[in-house]
Amino acid sequence: MGIVKISDQMHENLRVAGNALSRSINAQAEHWMRVGMLTEMNPGLDHREICQMLVRAELAGGLDIAAAVADPPPGKPRSRPAAGKPRP
Repeated sequence: MGIVKISDQMHENLRVAGNALSRSINAQAEHWMRVGMLTEMNPGLDHREICQMLVRAELAGGLDIAAAVADPPPGKPRSRPAAGKPRP
């Protein structure tokens, strides 16, 4: 575990959102980081699909970044790679 420095405004945003959603500031920050990470790694997924991915990951024992990138939700194709970057 480490320390991450954030702005006072972001800390306040975390406090407000955390209170509204019954999460601690740290839990809210971790939630937003997970959603943001999965969004960047899966640009073709919408927020609902990202949340479903998080629920499935929790049921399977926790978020595995490699599996989250490799296995899109059922019925959803992988996002296309950037031009000039072939998929392995």
